[in-house]
Amino acid sequence: MNADRAAESAQLIAGAAKMGVALTEAQSDKLLDYLDLLQKWNKAYNLTAVRERPAMLTQHLLDSLSIVPHLPPGDLLDVGSGGGLPGIPLAILQPERSITLVDTVGKKVAFLKQAAMTLGLKNLQAVSTRIESWVPPAEHAGGFALITARAYATLQTLVGQTQRLLAPNGGWYAMKGVFPAAEMAELASDVSVRAVIPLDVPDLGAERHLILLAPTSSGS
Repeated sequence: MNADRAAESAQLIAGAAKMGVALTEAQSDKLLDYLDLLQKWNKAYNLTAVRERPAMLTQHLLDSLSIVPHLPPGDLLDVGSGGGLPGIPLAILQPERSITLVDTVGKKVAFLKQAAMTLGLKNLQAVSTRIESWVPPAEHAGGFALITARAYATLQTLVGQTQRLLAPNGGWYAMKGVFPAAEMAELASDVSVRAVIPLDVPDLGAERHLILLAPTSSGS
């Protein structure tokens, strides 16, 4: 490992630790391998507007890892995955969790599939489709325990498009920037806000919140 790579790995491990996430060197190395792929494919596929390596490490990797301590077990559906955030970092850290990434843009899903193959992520599937018309495979016919979304639509739009895909007693875990008061006020009465968790991402210098939603009638 060269000096630059070692420094990145140390920054990643230290930053994750500040958020309560214990990274092994092997996990850190695989996360950086993912960043390598994201940078390489981004030149042709425009996967992310963030192009500087240090910013990608903070705004993509650490930002995605910030939600790890707040996720319960269960199969996870990541909506509007784009370049694979937070789905791919989660799949690297949690190989026991089945993770499905959905995005409408075919070339982005091509990248997700290539990344999963290159990184050996057997727990990850990527699907190119509109989420509102997607029919999940038989193993997920009962719905997903967790539905995540990062920088995707409004809370009400997310709920409206995916409510049928949520398992009984499941919940939404929406990653937002500033406190989304207006979006929360728009939520229908059949959905409740279970928690709003401020996320402190090292070196980010911007607000982040994780919004936990659940059907009002779920009793969870």
